[in-house]
Amino acid sequence: MILEPLPATTNGTAPTPGDLPGPLLTELTALYASHHEFFALSGDFPDAHDIRAEQVATALADELAQPGAEVLLGRSEGRLVGVVVTLARHPDPVEPDPAEPDLADPDPWIGLLLVDAQAHRPGLGKELAAAIEQRFRAAGHAGVRLAVRDNNPKGLAFWTALGYELVDHREDTQLGRPCAVLRKPL
Repeated sequence: MILEPLPATTNGTAPTPGDLPGPLLTELTALYASHHEFFALSGDFPDAHDIRAEQVATALADELAQPGAEVLLGRSEGRLVGVVVTLARHPDPVEPDPAEPDLADPDPWIGLLLVDAQAHRPGLGKELAAAIEQRFRAAGHAGVRLAVRDNNPKGLAFWTALGYELVDHREDTQLGRPCAVLRKPL
């Protein structure tokens, strides 16, 4: 598995919807469209069965507009098999509470991890998650966090099987949907 950042534009800035090269945007759109069950749960697209290139480009540009966000492309044998959005810090971090120091979140976050449903093979999602964890570990982070919407039991099962533990419940910052916050020490 090779992880590579979403390419910056020619002037070095994060891409906007119109900046993504056509072939890459086609690959990304196919990957996103392969997850209509997830996107039906998330509500991130108007029609989870009709995800379009311009919607994916806009979603990625919105992700990259967050300070410290990075979009990483997972490739295996030259083929795009996954995409991961990471955040250096949560955009709405919980302030440290001296009574509950474990609830403060100085950790980086995984905002999204998608594996192409057409490329699923046993362990591909686990391999992608491990590669992200290794990147954070190499950068000196003590842990990583993520949120799973309460209506996504498959997502919760996946992450807890990888050793992530429930540390909090919050609403997401976009639409106020209830989420479980998970953390894994690195």
